[in-house]
Amino acid sequence: MTLSQDLLNNLIQITSNSAVACFPFIGKHEKILADKAATDVMRNELNQLNIKGEVVIGEGELDDAPMLFIGEKIGKGDGPEIDIAVDPVEGTNFVAKNLPGAMSVIAIAEKGNLFNAPETYMEKIATGSHIPKDALDLDFTVEKNIKNYSDAANKKLKDITVCLLNRPRHNNIIKELNRLNVNIKYISDGDVSGALLVANKKFGVDIFMGTGGGPEGVIAAAALDTLGCKFQGRFLFESPEDIKRANKMGIIDLNKKYEINEIVRGESIFCATGITKGDLMNGIIKKDDKYITETIVIHGKSIFQLVKKEVTIT
Repeated sequence: MTLSQDLLNNLIQITSNSAVACFPFIGKHEKILADKAATDVMRNELNQLNIKGEVVIGEGELDDAPMLFIGEKIGKGDGPEIDIAVDPVEGTNFVAKNLPGAMSVIAIAEKGNLFNAPETYMEKIATGSHIPKDALDLDFTVEKNIKNYSDAANKKLKDITVCLLNRPRHNNIIKELNRLNVNIKYISDGDVSGALLVANKKFGVDIFMGTGGGPEGVIAAAALDTLGCKFQGRFLFESPEDIKRANKMGIIDLNKKYEINEIVRGESIFCATGITKGDLMNGIIKKDDKYITETIVIHGKSIFQLVKKEVTIT
């Protein structure tokens, strides 16, 4: 089965409409209302599609999320069977505070081809398609990863830029990067968009590393895989509840490192529409009664495609 152009066009429309639903809440310090508005639109429009969909990455588990929860069946039930990963608002704080980088995201693949990730943290490392697969590894030290990248890319340490979440848990990584005289691009939230910065040299990021959300890791991997980039992740299970959920999802080896082809297999579609302006794309622009959106689309062996749409809200 091939994921169709019609389905791709529908997903672009859905992330665009979901992003626009957030517009009234930008800068209003109402992140919960913004997320609900985007989630309502995304769920309603996904349910209009001729698909047999199942949410494998969503707003949480059934007890925590009333809509787009993990395991929820989506669509009219009369089309292709697909796995769906959603993040209606990646960067709710960005929307609430009118900060750069918020976006609405969907990734899909054929049934069984997207990893069903638990709601837990994940160690991650990602880089572009120009670096050999075995150059970077979660088990390597920061210094070894940086120097391996330097050798593979023929780039001096002082010219390398690493992106990571600005969190206390990364203090040791930051200390090492500073010692090596490597440039650091900090992000405060939104590690899907942070990981995607390695996919194109124009963004000026060589490596993404650190610990962030596991579901976000799967969504980022869906985009990076299509572009031939490198990604490796390892889930962190810190409580009996985490381990129980992991076992329920079929994860037995709790220390396993997942390569990108184990996280997403086969053909996939990734769509992300900007809510607030960021490194990847513009945010929503209101013009009279219309909203102009920009959406990144990654499908097949394409590079980033940027799709502009006009959305009218009635």
